Amino acid sequence: MSSIQATRLKKGMLVKIGQDLFRVLELQHVTPGNLRGFVRVKFRNIRSGTLSDQKLRSEDSMDRAVLDERAMQYLYRDGDSFHFMDTDTYEQLHISEEALGDSVNYLVPDAVIKVEFYGDEPVGIELPVTVDLTVEDTAPGIKGATASAQVKPARLETGLVVQVPPFVNTGDKVRVSTDTGEYLSRA
Repeated sequence: MSSIQATRLKKGMLVKIGQDLFRVLELQHVTPGNLRGFVRVKFRNIRSGTLSDQKLRSEDSMDRAVLDERAMQYLYRDGDSFHFMDTDTYEQLHISEEALGDSVNYLVPDAVIKVEFYGDEPVGIELPVTVDLTVEDTAPGIKGATASAQVKPARLETGLVVQVPPFVNTGDKVRVSTDTGEYLSRA
Protein backbone atom coordinates (compact mmCIF):
# COMPACT_ATOMS: atom_id res chain seq x y z
CA MET A 1 0.00 0.00 0.00
CA SER A 2 1.56 3.30 -1.05
CA SER A 3 0.61 6.64 0.39
CA ILE A 4 -0.22 9.64 -1.80
CA GLN A 5 -0.63 13.29 -0.84
CA ALA A 6 -4.08 14.83 -1.43
CA THR A 7 -2.65 17.39 -3.87
CA ARG A 8 -1.22 14.56 -6.03
CA LEU A 9 -4.53 12.74 -6.49
CA LYS A 10 -5.70 12.41 -10.08
CA LYS A 11 -9.04 11.63 -11.70
CA GLY A 12 -9.50 7.87 -12.08
CA MET A 13 -7.14 6.86 -9.24
CA LEU A 14 -8.21 4.21 -6.74
CA VAL A 15 -7.70 4.90 -3.04
CA LYS A 16 -8.42 2.78 0.02
CA ILE A 17 -10.33 4.33 2.92
CA GLY A 18 -10.87 1.86 5.74
CA GLN A 19 -11.79 -1.44 4.06
CA ASP A 20 -13.40 0.15 0.99
CA LEU A 21 -12.01 1.13 -2.39
CA PHE A 22 -12.94 4.48 -3.90
CA ARG A 23 -12.36 5.82 -7.42
CA VAL A 24 -11.62 9.54 -7.74
CA LEU A 25 -14.28 10.98 -10.08
CA GLU A 26 -13.59 14.70 -9.79
CA LEU A 27 -11.21 16.89 -7.88
CA GLN A 28 -10.68 20.56 -7.43
CA HIS A 29 -7.80 22.40 -5.75
CA VAL A 30 -9.11 25.38 -3.79
CA THR A 31 -7.00 28.21 -2.36
CA PRO A 32 -9.29 30.70 -0.65
CA GLY A 33 -7.41 34.02 -0.34
CA ASN A 34 -5.21 34.07 2.75
CA LEU A 35 -6.50 30.74 4.11
CA ARG A 36 -4.94 27.30 3.72
CA GLY A 37 -5.56 25.47 0.46
CA PHE A 38 -7.58 22.27 0.32
CA VAL A 39 -8.68 19.67 -2.19
CA ARG A 40 -12.37 18.92 -2.80
CA VAL A 41 -12.76 15.34 -4.04
CA LYS A 42 -15.76 13.38 -5.31
CA PHE A 43 -15.39 9.59 -4.87
CA ARG A 44 -17.39 6.54 -5.94
CA ASN A 45 -17.29 3.47 -3.71
CA ILE A 46 -16.25 0.61 -6.05
CA ARG A 47 -18.26 -2.08 -4.22
CA SER A 48 -21.47 -0.26 -3.29
CA GLY A 49 -21.50 2.37 -6.05
CA THR A 50 -22.32 5.18 -3.59
CA LEU A 51 -20.94 8.67 -4.18
CA SER A 52 -19.27 10.78 -1.52
CA ASP A 53 -17.60 14.18 -1.33
CA GLN A 54 -14.65 14.93 0.88
CA LYS A 55 -12.66 18.02 1.69
CA LEU A 56 -9.00 17.17 2.27
CA ARG A 57 -6.26 19.44 3.56
CA SER A 58 -3.32 19.80 1.17
CA GLU A 59 -1.03 17.96 3.59
CA ASP A 60 -3.45 15.01 4.11
CA SER A 61 -2.38 11.71 2.59
CA MET A 62 -4.39 8.68 1.48
CA ASP A 63 -3.58 5.06 0.81
CA ARG A 64 -3.38 4.39 -2.90
CA ALA A 65 -4.71 0.96 -3.85
CA VAL A 66 -2.03 -1.21 -5.45
CA LEU A 67 -3.50 -2.86 -8.51
CA ASP A 68 -2.47 -5.72 -10.75
CA GLU A 69 -3.08 -5.27 -14.44
CA ARG A 70 -3.84 -8.03 -16.92
CA ALA A 71 -4.21 -7.73 -20.67
CA MET A 72 -7.74 -8.78 -21.58
CA GLN A 73 -9.79 -8.74 -24.75
CA TYR A 74 -13.19 -7.05 -24.68
CA LEU A 75 -15.72 -9.52 -26.09
CA TYR A 76 -19.26 -8.14 -25.88
CA ARG A 77 -21.87 -6.31 -23.85
CA ASP A 78 -24.79 -8.14 -22.27
CA GLY A 79 -27.21 -5.66 -20.68
CA ASP A 80 -25.24 -3.91 -17.93
CA SER A 81 -22.36 -6.41 -18.03
CA PHE A 82 -19.24 -6.13 -20.17
CA HIS A 83 -17.48 -9.43 -20.87
CA PHE A 84 -13.69 -9.75 -21.08
CA MET A 85 -11.33 -12.67 -21.77
CA ASP A 86 -7.82 -13.09 -20.34
CA THR A 87 -5.51 -13.32 -23.37
CA ASP A 88 -3.21 -15.81 -21.56
CA THR A 89 -5.60 -18.18 -19.77
CA TYR A 90 -8.75 -17.63 -21.90
CA GLU A 91 -10.64 -17.22 -18.62
CA GLN A 92 -13.70 -14.97 -18.98
CA LEU A 93 -15.13 -12.45 -16.55
CA HIS A 94 -17.64 -9.63 -16.62
CA ILE A 95 -17.52 -6.15 -15.16
CA SER A 96 -20.62 -4.05 -14.49
CA GLU A 97 -21.31 -0.84 -16.37
CA GLU A 98 -21.33 0.97 -13.03
CA ALA A 99 -17.76 -0.13 -12.24
CA LEU A 100 -16.55 0.91 -15.71
CA GLY A 101 -18.16 4.36 -15.63
CA ASP A 102 -17.41 6.55 -18.68
CA SER A 103 -14.95 3.97 -20.03
CA VAL A 104 -17.87 2.14 -21.71
CA ASN A 105 -17.94 4.92 -24.33
CA TYR A 106 -14.55 3.79 -25.65
CA LEU A 107 -14.93 -0.01 -25.69
CA VAL A 108 -15.04 -1.71 -29.08
CA PRO A 109 -15.27 -5.52 -29.47
CA ASP A 110 -11.94 -7.36 -29.81
CA ALA A 111 -9.97 -4.43 -28.33
CA VAL A 112 -7.20 -5.59 -25.98
CA ILE A 113 -7.05 -3.40 -22.89
CA LYS A 114 -5.62 -3.57 -19.38
CA VAL A 115 -8.07 -4.67 -16.67
CA GLU A 116 -7.18 -3.54 -13.15
CA PHE A 117 -7.51 -6.07 -10.33
CA TYR A 118 -7.44 -5.49 -6.60
CA GLY A 119 -6.63 -8.98 -5.37
CA ASP A 120 -8.98 -11.17 -7.44
CA GLU A 121 -11.60 -8.46 -7.90
CA PRO A 122 -11.73 -6.58 -11.23
CA VAL A 123 -12.14 -2.91 -10.31
CA GLY A 124 -11.74 -1.06 -13.60
CA ILE A 125 -9.90 -0.75 -16.88
CA GLU A 126 -7.05 1.33 -18.20
CA LEU A 127 -7.87 2.71 -21.62
CA PRO A 128 -5.38 3.64 -24.33
CA VAL A 129 -4.81 7.39 -24.76
CA THR A 130 -6.90 7.43 -27.96
CA VAL A 131 -9.41 5.12 -29.65
CA ASP A 132 -10.60 4.97 -33.24
CA LEU A 133 -14.40 4.81 -33.54
CA THR A 134 -16.76 4.73 -36.50
CA VAL A 135 -19.25 7.58 -36.97
CA GLU A 136 -22.74 6.05 -36.99
CA ASP A 137 -24.75 9.20 -37.49
CA THR A 138 -24.04 12.84 -38.26
CA ALA A 139 -25.38 15.59 -40.50
CA PRO A 140 -24.11 15.27 -44.10
CA GLY A 141 -20.70 16.80 -44.80
CA ILE A 142 -20.57 20.19 -46.42
CA LYS A 143 -18.70 20.20 -49.74
CA GLY A 144 -15.60 22.37 -49.65
CA ALA A 145 -15.80 22.75 -45.87
CA THR A 146 -12.51 23.25 -44.10
CA ALA A 147 -11.64 22.69 -40.48
CA SER A 148 -12.83 26.02 -39.17
CA ALA A 149 -14.58 26.91 -35.94
CA GLN A 150 -17.74 25.14 -37.15
CA VAL A 151 -18.59 21.81 -35.53
CA LYS A 152 -21.50 19.39 -35.61
CA PRO A 153 -22.49 16.52 -33.29
CA ALA A 154 -21.68 12.96 -34.37
CA ARG A 155 -22.89 9.75 -32.69
CA LEU A 156 -20.18 7.09 -32.65
CA GLU A 157 -20.52 3.28 -32.65
CA THR A 158 -20.37 3.12 -28.83
CA GLY A 159 -23.13 5.72 -28.38
CA LEU A 160 -20.70 8.50 -27.48
CA VAL A 161 -21.57 11.88 -29.03
CA VAL A 162 -18.65 14.14 -29.96
CA GLN A 163 -18.35 17.45 -31.79
CA VAL A 164 -16.64 16.96 -35.18
CA PRO A 165 -15.64 19.28 -38.06
CA PRO A 166 -18.15 19.63 -40.94
CA PHE A 167 -16.12 17.44 -43.35
CA VAL A 168 -16.62 14.27 -41.21
CA ASN A 169 -19.34 11.97 -42.62
CA THR A 170 -21.32 8.94 -41.45
CA GLY A 171 -19.10 5.85 -41.84
CA ASP A 172 -15.80 7.72 -41.28
CA LYS A 173 -13.43 6.53 -38.56
CA VAL A 174 -12.39 9.22 -36.10
CA ARG A 175 -9.76 9.29 -33.37
CA VAL A 176 -11.11 10.33 -29.95
CA SER A 177 -9.20 11.17 -26.75
CA THR A 178 -10.25 8.83 -23.91
CA ASP A 179 -9.19 11.48 -21.41
CA THR A 180 -11.33 14.40 -22.63
CA GLY A 181 -13.81 12.63 -24.93
CA GLU A 182 -12.95 15.07 -27.72
CA TYR A 183 -12.47 14.52 -31.44
CA LEU A 184 -8.78 14.62 -32.40
CA SER A 185 -8.60 13.68 -36.09
CA ARG A 186 -9.77 11.31 -38.79
CA ALA A 187 -8.33 7.85 -38.35
